[in-house]
Amino acid sequence: MREVLEEPYEKAESWGQAVKGEEAFAEWRTAVREVASCPNVYVKVGGLGMKLTGFTFFENDMPPSSQDLEQAWRPYVENCINAFGPQRSMFESNFPVDKGMCSYPVMWNAFKRVAAGCSADEKTALFSGAAKKAYRLEV
Repeated sequence: MREVLEEPYEKAESWGQAVKGEEAFAEWRTAVREVASCPNVYVKVGGLGMKLTGFTFFENDMPPSSQDLEQAWRPYVENCINAFGPQRSMFESNFPVDKGMCSYPVMWNAFKRVAAGCSADEKTALFSGAAKKAYRLEV
């Protein structure tokens, strides 16, 4: 894998093994750290609203709040940010696919809640800076 990742590579998805147990999470966490050791790889933190992740909010009578999503998603999001650092982590949306679980504003508010303890520079990186750098955007 490392040979492939020596070339510029701009994304890795964050959701991995969501809700599949502690052993699966530990394996996923190890794999994320291995990929993060390649300095040219960025992680897109999102896609957690897709049904295939294993979260079951879509089965509830009421849609989840941003607090519900923050609590459920935090271990996955923080693992990615801790492994890649904020400078190579970017929040992203998989809408309209994610709308089966939550609304667009609720999803972004959940990300804001997870990032609440970050510095202003870290928040800038997570919400725009890493994407600008990874995709070489002049915005």
